[in-house]
Amino acid sequence: MSFARDAGRAVRSSLLLWVITAIIYPLLMIAFGQIVFPFQANGSLIKNAQNQVVGSALIGQPFTTNRYFNSRPSTTSYSTADPKKDEAGVLKTGVSGASNLAPSNPALRDRILGKNDEGDFNRLKKAGVQPTADLVYTSGSSLDPHITPEAAKAQISRVAKARQLEPNQLETLISQNTDNRFLGIFGEPGVNVLKLNLALDRLKPGI
Repeated sequence: MSFARDAGRAVRSSLLLWVITAIIYPLLMIAFGQIVFPFQANGSLIKNAQNQVVGSALIGQPFTTNRYFNSRPSTTSYSTADPKKDEAGVLKTGVSGASNLAPSNPALRDRILGKNDEGDFNRLKKAGVQPTADLVYTSGSSLDPHITPEAAKAQISRVAKARQLEPNQLETLISQNTDNRFLGIFGEPGVNVLKLNLALDRLKPGI
């Protein structure tokens, strides 16, 4: 009789803990996130002026034209390639990950300079941009949505010329879209490239 009673208690306790940890707690966390942090809980999705989702504040996108501020390079092309049509092998490291090429590895230099000097370094130089480290080196995840404020400012002349804007307009735009250190002490300031470029599209010449 004692064994049956103890076994029953154990079963009821296990069921109660399962209900609490597998159902009640997750539902409470979902509700808390939706009420207190809805933007973050739903993927930090960014919308354009037409209220269409164009990306996430957490994942970068490739921008390489003169009309936009360029992102930093990505070994996985920011996971935009189709795995079934990945002739260039951009997803060979998976949807996220660095190249793991050391500074002493000639392959890193070849990637930055490219074939026939058509890599990121010379592309930026030809466009009048002084390449910063984050404009030629990939991030650890290859999904980093940010560049440094210095990298953004280095592109002002190129973007201003392409859009017929005043440089001071772009300087203000960069300042407005710079994320400061978390709690003022953690990390470094960064500029979310997607947010910056969306704000750029809304900017009018001479304003």
